[in-house]
Amino acid sequence: MTKSVSGELAGLQLPVERGCPFAPPDAYERLREQAPISKVRLTSGGEAWWVSGHEEGRAILADRRFSSDRRKDGFPLLNLDAAIQQQFRSQPQLMIGMDGAEHAAVRRPVIGEFTVKRLAALRPRIQDIVDHFIDDMLATDRRPVDLVQALSLPVPSLVICELLGVPYTDHDFFQSRTAVAVRRTSSSEDRRRALADLRAYIDDLVTRKESEPGDDLFGRQIARQRQQGALDHAGLVSLALLLLTAGHETTANMISLGVIGLLSHPEQLALVKADPGRTPMAVEELLRYFTITDTVTSRVATEDVEIGGVSIKAGEGVIVSSLSANWDPALFKNPAELDVERGARHHLAFGFGPHQCLGQNLARLELQIVFDTLFRRIPTLHLAAPAEGLPFKTDAVIYGVHELPVTW
Repeated sequence: MTKSVSGELAGLQLPVERGCPFAPPDAYERLREQAPISKVRLTSGGEAWWVSGHEEGRAILADRRFSSDRRKDGFPLLNLDAAIQQQFRSQPQLMIGMDGAEHAAVRRPVIGEFTVKRLAALRPRIQDIVDHFIDDMLATDRRPVDLVQALSLPVPSLVICELLGVPYTDHDFFQSRTAVAVRRTSSSEDRRRALADLRAYIDDLVTRKESEPGDDLFGRQIARQRQQGALDHAGLVSLALLLLTAGHETTANMISLGVIGLLSHPEQLALVKADPGRTPMAVEELLRYFTITDTVTSRVATEDVEIGGVSIKAGEGVIVSSLSANWDPALFKNPAELDVERGARHHLAFGFGPHQCLGQNLARLELQIVFDTLFRRIPTLHLAAPAEGLPFKTDAVIYGVHELPVTW
């Protein structure tokens, strides 16, 4: 068994840009082969354990001795200077930063909103939304079309707005602020202002919905809390902030990357076109292949733990690299090949354990509808620029592409 000695640095400083838009950095493979759990240095200061193997990653994400609380000393916050870290830690905690009973108490009341059965009722509306934006694409005389602005971003934005009860007319505001907040190259002041603007907007929105709750997720949450006799305004603001920002940014990037991946592998796209029954498997493979949120699965040990023969001490930060884990050949044979028939449901693109992504079923549904509809209605769709030359988001916490010119 390969072991990494505590305090031994692996020569990797995070974050690391992807050298190829379709592959993890070369250093990921080297570390996964040599020492799946290694010490690395953070650009924001300090060190953390880097976990690059799939088996080790799942073990840590399922182990309650590793905390998600971003306020704890030792938690590895990447790309945040001291001022932003302090702002981050001083604000009410988001659900992704809670542990145990506190986390369950916040997650349990909303998990029913994202079940497969409940979301199936949304399928016709999501289909209408996708068709609407594709209609607009087909109606334009301009070529090429930027798919990011024409389809990838507006579809999940409108879906999450309707689900939560957020006015879609405000989409430019929260999309622009979210983009600044997740961009690594944003200045500390710009990021601080963007986060403050988002929270202020959500705070006002929740206040208005408390006065006039509608038939939407937050209207139902407000009604439930009032029935129980305790309205948690701050908690609703934090929940809304998380669901709104995560609910559009991640899926939007996966739509664009999925289109790039399929158009760049025409033999795989042909399989999906020939049998839409393959689309769910294709979605799983694309999620594995691109893994847009590589380092958000961070934790801090609350006690001494041994994982994979390595002793991790209480108070030490841990970063599970979901991208490296999803390219682990021990589970995914020939991981560099995009194989829509792979059946990659054990990927870590949505995390694992108690904090596995709440909205994963919604994301899967949106991706399936978008891919099936787009390639059925525009069968001659193709990239209007070489894939390797596209402006990929190497500067963002959530991987994607800034623009995607397509034509037909």
